[in-house]
Amino acid sequence: MLATPDDAHRGMRRPTAITPPNGTLGVLTPGLGAVSTTFMAGVELVRKGLAPPVGSLTQLGTIRLGKRTEGRSPLIGQFVPLESLDNLVFGGWDIFPDSAYEAASKAGVLASHHLAEVKGLLSGIWPMKAAFDRAYVKRLDGTHVKTGKTKFDLAEAIKDDIQQFKKESGAQRLVMVWCGSTEVFLTPTEVHADPARFEKAMKTNDPAIAPSMLYAWAAITSGIPFANGAPNLTVDIPALQELAREHDVPVCGKDFKTGQTLLKTILAPGFKARLLGLTGWFSTNILGNRDGEVLDDPGSFRTKEESKLGALEYILQPQLYPQLYGKLCHKVRINYYPPRGDNKEGWDNIDIFGWLGYPMQIKVDFLCRDSILAAPIVLDLVLFLDLAQRAGLRGIQEWLSFYFKSPMCAPELYPEHDLFIQLMKLKNTLRWLRGEDLITHLGAEYYD
Repeated sequence: MLATPDDAHRGMRRPTAITPPNGTLGVLTPGLGAVSTTFMAGVELVRKGLAPPVGSLTQLGTIRLGKRTEGRSPLIGQFVPLESLDNLVFGGWDIFPDSAYEAASKAGVLASHHLAEVKGLLSGIWPMKAAFDRAYVKRLDGTHVKTGKTKFDLAEAIKDDIQQFKKESGAQRLVMVWCGSTEVFLTPTEVHADPARFEKAMKTNDPAIAPSMLYAWAAITSGIPFANGAPNLTVDIPALQELAREHDVPVCGKDFKTGQTLLKTILAPGFKARLLGLTGWFSTNILGNRDGEVLDDPGSFRTKEESKLGALEYILQPQLYPQLYGKLCHKVRINYYPPRGDNKEGWDNIDIFGWLGYPMQIKVDFLCRDSILAAPIVLDLVLFLDLAQRAGLRGIQEWLSFYFKSPMCAPELYPEHDLFIQLMKLKNTLRWLRGEDLITHLGAEYYD
């Protein structure tokens, strides 16, 4: 068994074998809204050969092996034993009783001709009742919710749902990806410190236990990998990370890196590489989907704000470059604007300075489609987490930081936000799993 993230200083042992992906892989999503239905519909369209899997590293990405002169660059899906899209089955929970087809139709992400092609699949996916508490998502109020005396009862009910889904779907393995809403801002407390205190807190309905944590606990204690696609605290606490190691479950998060933050993690490394200074970065967004409605609440917005603000500080390292980044003013705004629907628009004003301190400006206007950018992330996380578990990996999967705004890492580390370093880490992890040499890009051997 591999060492835990907390034992990283002792190094990790490479798995001697990766269990083949035999059977069916079930994908469970808390939240059956725009992101999850776009993901499910997209998988079905790709399976039918009706649309390309653009944005998915597992489906389109290649990986270089060995020296550049060897010409070995297979598809990632051919290099590591990932599950086939044909073997994915879907389920989930939601606070509204709509089928996945009805939810996708209301979300307004996909065109009518694409919806028609996937109606057969999505019409058969009905959400299980959700564990929901409006105290954590103040802008939503659903009717399709579980009841129970304690949060522990709700978590146990989620575990029952998992087993029922597994039985009915015939899935041999499962992965859970949180695709629900952003909860109000929470910080770790003593009840999050270890599994015993966490379980006691669930039984006493402690307010520090949010609904997303119930899903994470249910998944982990059921032996199911878990990814957190929202900026919620969720699995980013010692109690659930300890449980993940005990149950040999890989976990990762948090907050899918889609639009504006994706661009920040592309642009900021370039500015830093050229040692261009930054005095200000102002970001604002307008969006009109359910996510926008939820983020209209100050409590949920603070959770998202914390996630979106962190990337620049870690990439630019102002403590190492005080002349260039020590006085950076970084602001983020999100505005709920219903007419825009799922088609979010992000504006960035970037104030930079160059040689001799002369100022310059960059303006970015990104008219993106939030769920279109998120769906391939869900797919890749499902397939990579399943691979990780079959390879014997457990606990925090930092190599999947590539997909998140606020990546998880071992407590003694700082998170890596640079998109290109994240991609190198991901691909080197895959090479390491298969016993290939890691790529350093030194290239000295070509000039001996």
